[in-house]
Amino acid sequence: MVPELPPLPALTRAEGELVDAYLEVVDLLGKINPSRSTHTYGALRAAQALVGRAEALREALTLMHKRGESEVHADTLARALRVLDGERRTGRVTVPQTRAS
Repeated sequence: MVPELPPLPALTRAEGELVDAYLEVVDLLGKINPSRSTHTYGALRAAQALVGRAEALREALTLMHKRGESEVHADTLARALRVLDGERRTGRVTVPQTRAS
């Protein structure tokens, strides 16, 4: 049985879009990461998709700014990222540690 995740914190629509777009960008960067990828075609497709997702990320931030949401509530957004498996997903962007021989 899968453990029940905590509920997402209350977010504005723009904050929700920011979190979603950010995680989509992270997922694509994880697929592009040369230290973790195995095929150039998959990395190429991810790089092509990255442009559109980066634009969505920019639009979410632009919307927040236009609405007067001038502060990023990092603790709240971090909780949302954790609920959405952000720690594992961002881990794919890093260079893996070398294994001791």
